[in-house]
Amino acid sequence: MTTWILTHGDADGVCSGALALAANPNSHVYFTHPAGLAEDLNVVEPGDSLIVCDISLSENTLGEVLDKLRLVAEHGQLIYIDHHPLPEGLSPYEVPGEFVHGVGVCASELTYRFFEDRLSRDMSRIAVYGAIGDYADDTPYIRRLVQDWDKRVLYFETGILIQALDAIGRNYERKRGLVWMLSENVPPSADDELVELALEQTRRDEELRLRVKNVVRTIGPIAYVLDVGGSPSKAAIYARAYAGKPVGLAGESKEDREVVDMSLRAVGEVDLNIALRRIAPRFGGSGGGHPKAAGARIPIDRFNAFLRALAVFLSSQLGATTY
Repeated sequence: MTTWILTHGDADGVCSGALALAANPNSHVYFTHPAGLAEDLNVVEPGDSLIVCDISLSENTLGEVLDKLRLVAEHGQLIYIDHHPLPEGLSPYEVPGEFVHGVGVCASELTYRFFEDRLSRDMSRIAVYGAIGDYADDTPYIRRLVQDWDKRVLYFETGILIQALDAIGRNYERKRGLVWMLSENVPPSADDELVELALEQTRRDEELRLRVKNVVRTIGPIAYVLDVGGSPSKAAIYARAYAGKPVGLAGESKEDREVVDMSLRAVGEVDLNIALRRIAPRFGGSGGGHPKAAGARIPIDRFNAFLRALAVFLSSQLGATTY
């Protein structure tokens, strides 16, 4: 029988996957995302074991995903580790298998704590990399882990990891190799190719910043850019900052699939997770994440209508706030 690790492809997901792999050697690593989880669960055969890390449960596919998870739990071991808010109305007890869930922490922290008795103490730095990468490095537990390391080196290594992952993009074989490397507790700086990728990505990010500055547009409380290239999450941050708005959105048109994939970042009294979970399905899309960092996928021909509706909803969240 096979043990599968299905995880997200960002820094937190890669580190979570690496920790799960270190605790469960010889597992198969497979990258997925909320919109694709239902389909990707098909790789798991009856009797296989499954560990899911850092994958939000989406309303659009919730019923299908829960049904498939029940089948896995009936015939093998299922561990689902996640830190995203649950869909409205879903109880943690409705998720099959062993559901390890918490908000306000990263998936890497949850994964490390769950498998801690199987891991070398030195693997704690992998959990810290994931926490820094997910802006979740200020929890009491992560702060305790950081005390055992030179904080400056941890941030340096995480910077290499984050930038290299942006450069790697959807090269999942290369990402899989990175998960294996981290599962052996090898720091990112030990890989010369990763270091070079990180440096080149940082140069491209500076070019991205200037592009966003010149083309950012606004609608209500949202500053947005489309098809500017580079990292959507960073473009969203730059858009918000340069336009002086509480919400930044960066979208990428996927014409082959006729959708716009987008990343959103926010400050202030905004909950992007609630906003996207309520608004995106009205336009044939899906979305969600965290209150201040989230993503969505919307059909291209519905994007402008979606953007207007999202601006109205976020304005209602902000109330009388000036933006």
